[in-house]
Amino acid sequence: MKAKNKNMKKTATKKTSTKTMKTAPKATAKMAAKKTNGKFSILNEIHNGVLAIAQVAKSGEIKIKRAELKQIIEGTFIHAAKVAASGERVRFPVLGALVSRKVAARKAGKGINPFTKEEVSIKARPESKKPRWSFPKSVKETFADKKNW
Repeated sequence: MKAKNKNMKKTATKKTSTKTMKTAPKATAKMAAKKTNGKFSILNEIHNGVLAIAQVAKSGEIKIKRAELKQIIEGTFIHAAKVAASGERVRFPVLGALVSRKVAARKAGKGINPFTKEEVSIKARPESKKPRWSFPKSVKETFADKKNW
């Protein structure tokens, strides 16, 4: 009886450990946001996700499945977009920053089509949020330099 109980305990721990491995990337996203004083850090989130899925082989090599890495990166970008939509500025190293911008409401009215000079009714637009991307100075200078054309 004792041998069976020991085997049952071992299999039970193995099952729970594989379940925690599958759900680890989701949990790390929340942990990464909490560790940096409430600010979202894309590097911390990707780093924690990679640590959760990385496996070490007997030879000492670190193995990461391509599909799992893709899932972590996509999940991180989706989480970053949600954080940016909530109003926080999300910085992507070297690429730029993502932030939400409020678009004011617009009343309905009448306008003139410049091509046909015909009166056109303009629909009202409710207030909304739009994403805004800003590039760093180094990227802007790279595009402005004609040597790179």
